[in-house]
Amino acid sequence: MADSSQHALIHRTNMLYRTAETWRPPLFAQPRGRWSSGKAALRRFLDLQAGSIWRDLKDVLPRVTGTIVDVGCGAQPYRSLLPPGAKYIGIDSSAAKDHFGYEVPDTLYFAGDRWPIADASVDFVLCAETLEHVPDSREFLGEAFRCLTPGGTILITVPFAARWHFIPHDYWRFTPSGLDWLLQNCGFVNTRVYARGNAFTVACYKVMALLLRLVLPQTEKIPLRLTLQVLSVPFLPLLVFLAMLANFSLAGNGGDDCLGYTTISERKP
Repeated sequence: MADSSQHALIHRTNMLYRTAETWRPPLFAQPRGRWSSGKAALRRFLDLQAGSIWRDLKDVLPRVTGTIVDVGCGAQPYRSLLPPGAKYIGIDSSAAKDHFGYEVPDTLYFAGDRWPIADASVDFVLCAETLEHVPDSREFLGEAFRCLTPGGTILITVPFAARWHFIPHDYWRFTPSGLDWLLQNCGFVNTRVYARGNAFTVACYKVMALLLRLVLPQTEKIPLRLTLQVLSVPFLPLLVFLAMLANFSLAGNGGDDCLGYTTISERKP
């Protein structure tokens, strides 16, 4: 019986053979000057995941005080949202360069599962689009609990309607009930989960993802790349129109289908 079921699917690709994406958005970069800040703003307009996260963090981070740890910080794209008086610490895995392409000088890189942060020494933990890349979610959240002061806050963003990315280092998709369960079991309380976008946002996002493959083809064959870019020109107005509609839809309350979730919780006092 097992042999027959295996043969029935043999014509399809075993996804475990995949070691990389067929198309990947450009890596984030630290904004330096008006030009790079403008490029980052354009990126957020077209990259709905990044733009929706920025919207949520822009509402929260400017009010944060004390010491903030940004775990899995990558290029530290949200650091500029913090107020001047906050103390920022960016940390990331020592495998960040090999697995995700990020290596930023002002970052504490660490090996293993224990963060290079003292017990109960930080007031706020930021975990933006990182939890899906962690094999053991409970151990990771246990580290956040250990580092936070009693009553300290953790803010987590995770994708939901998103492609498999940074293959193979992308392990999970979380629901609100799953996030609540994880946080409760790690000692967190007062959890709130907010959806970023709705089914309409997701529909726009999926069509835009197809169009962006034409606009920004990732092939080493120069004639093919130029041909695809020429073919994309008539679709540029549609891409911009969909981006406008999708960004407008983000102002809503969110739905059962969404781009992802923003979660805020507190360490039990």
